[in-house]
Amino acid sequence: MGMMDTSQDLRAGSPASACAAVAVVGCGPGSPQYLTDAARQVVAAADVLAGSRRLLNLFPDHAGEHFAWNADIASLLDQVERTRGAGRRVAVLVSGDPGLCSLARRVIERFGRRAVEIVPGISSVQVAFARLGLDWTHARIVSAHGRTPEIAPDELPRGGEIAVLAGSREALQWSAATARSLESSHAAMLCENLTLPDECVRPMTPDQLDAATVSPLSLVLLIRRNLIG
Repeated sequence: MGMMDTSQDLRAGSPASACAAVAVVGCGPGSPQYLTDAARQVVAAADVLAGSRRLLNLFPDHAGEHFAWNADIASLLDQVERTRGAGRRVAVLVSGDPGLCSLARRVIERFGRRAVEIVPGISSVQVAFARLGLDWTHARIVSAHGRTPEIAPDELPRGGEIAVLAGSREALQWSAATARSLESSHAAMLCENLTLPDECVRPMTPDQLDAATVSPLSLVLLIRRNLIG
């Protein structure tokens, strides 16, 4: 068996990712203070920014074109295609880190891994665990953005922490059912608007989760009780 050819650069956007026409930029959990310098530099070099209104507002001084989108991913990707075809550089803004339950996967599927530069960001999951002073190496992350997770609560491991990316009524109901299933071993913590002025991190019972009205920018942590006393 021959040895791997190490001369081949397998990085996304190689050999010069800075020249990629499309970048997916992780914008952190919400506060401008949690934007990385790398994210700011890529945004400054972009001709067009595409993202939600909330994320576009993080860059009020950007002089290029702004394309705001909501849930129509196909429309966004078509716009990116037109922009790229015109020889302009576009930065697609995503919340948190592009590698965690984000739009990056769809962008890469459309344009190819080598054609897309990925700029990492700070995720809300990182911040949530940091607020509690806990390690999250073995945490199970479950996305409930816009849908109910397919995994049943009793299928989740009881030996570690669980982070549920929530924000909708369905996500809270699923989180409440999961918290109820794990209540003997885990405590539920609701984390809303992390890094923003109205940030709130509070313990919740399953019944409280069921009845709560929360920010779209929220997640639920299920933490082993012996870790938080």
